[in-house]
Amino acid sequence: MLSRMAATSASRFTAWRARTFQALTIPTFRRYWYSQLLSLVGGWMQGTAQAYLVLELTNNDAGALSLVNVAQFAPSLAFSLFAGAIIDRFSKLRVLQITQLVLLACALALGALIHTDTVTLPLLLLVALVAGTANAFNMPTRQSMVADFVPRSSLANAVALNSLSFNVSRTLGQALFGVVVPLGVYLVAGGRSDDTSRLAFPFYLNAVAFVVAIVLQMGLPSIARGDASKHGNLVADTLEGLKYVRRNKSVLAIMLYVGGLSLTIINFQIIIPYYARVVYDLKDAGFGLLNATFGAGAMIGALLQAAAPNPLRNLRYGALLLLASSVLLSLTPSPLLGAPLLAACGFSMLAVLISANSTVQLSIPDELRGRVMSLYTFVLVGMAPPGALISGWIISSRGPFGPKLGLALLAGLGALVVLACWRSLPRQLPKRVMPAERAEERIAAD
Repeated sequence: MLSRMAATSASRFTAWRARTFQALTIPTFRRYWYSQLLSLVGGWMQGTAQAYLVLELTNNDAGALSLVNVAQFAPSLAFSLFAGAIIDRFSKLRVLQITQLVLLACALALGALIHTDTVTLPLLLLVALVAGTANAFNMPTRQSMVADFVPRSSLANAVALNSLSFNVSRTLGQALFGVVVPLGVYLVAGGRSDDTSRLAFPFYLNAVAFVVAIVLQMGLPSIARGDASKHGNLVADTLEGLKYVRRNKSVLAIMLYVGGLSLTIINFQIIIPYYARVVYDLKDAGFGLLNATFGAGAMIGALLQAAAPNPLRNLRYGALLLLASSVLLSLTPSPLLGAPLLAACGFSMLAVLISANSTVQLSIPDELRGRVMSLYTFVLVGMAPPGALISGWIISSRGPFGPKLGLALLAGLGALVVLACWRSLPRQLPKRVMPAERAEERIAAD
């Protein structure tokens, strides 16, 4: 009896593993996935160090942290729409590697500034602006490249695994921050634990991670973009993508939904550092571990979504869990109780975003993929600058609400977005996607 139960459990686990990681059986996608995992681990480690550096330089000023986030994400607001038209014209692999070289240079520059104790908030803002410009092209490229390596039947799984790599790297990168900074005390700061130069070490390691990732990507095929003469100017190509989204009611509803949530409750790059440093008074290691719990929850959410046969399942209910977890976090007095709630926030946020991303990717034609996914980046990341300013002001202890009431208010604003979009969100996926020209005709006829 026990042996039969063990065999059944083993069989179910094998089936779950095959279903969850099916896209990784494709060699090109596997190589791409590992390269992204490596570069993103370094990126999250650096991002955690950067947030900690800003708070250390400014005596825990949430406004300064918001300004750095604005500098980092404002280029997505300015350039991501046009980035899609460029991505659809040229080799995505080439665009990806050029942007990674820029990000590598930014990591080295900031590392050197911190190491030599010459870093200032204005210099940090400048480098964040350059890195943000590179990311305005890098992020939609990474999103749209997934479809180049897998068949449509594996696309939803590949999108979920792509998000999994993002959140495995978040967990590893933020946890590594708590390990790497103490090493930086001895390797960079000469044993001085209160010296800011200790924070240079994560930036140097991120630069190394980019080098290895670029080498891995050299074995990937460069997908031809077709006849460039079919493209108009950048503005015309960009407008074509916008018109497609405007006429496709399901895709438009998801864009508005993601944009509204990004503007309100999905601003944990502000919420987590501020709660860790100001509300819970955590130091380097505790700060990194609290960040990592959010990433661990997100990683579990991505794993479950990768195994889900229908990516629409958590589009609505994941948002309800996110709002409830955020309200409970606002009432939590200690990091021990706050950590599992942050994990729940990460879990539910990823359930919503992977559902949204997969649904959009499965609803659009290949020839418009770069432009539509750039618009998706625009509403998700481009709303981060105003969202960061709103969140930073609302949760600041120097503001009118304070961290706890402020976080509950952000959840309330997110609830209004969910209510406004609930009925218009799609309930089923299209059975097949038509080429752009035929899709335009069908949508116009409807």
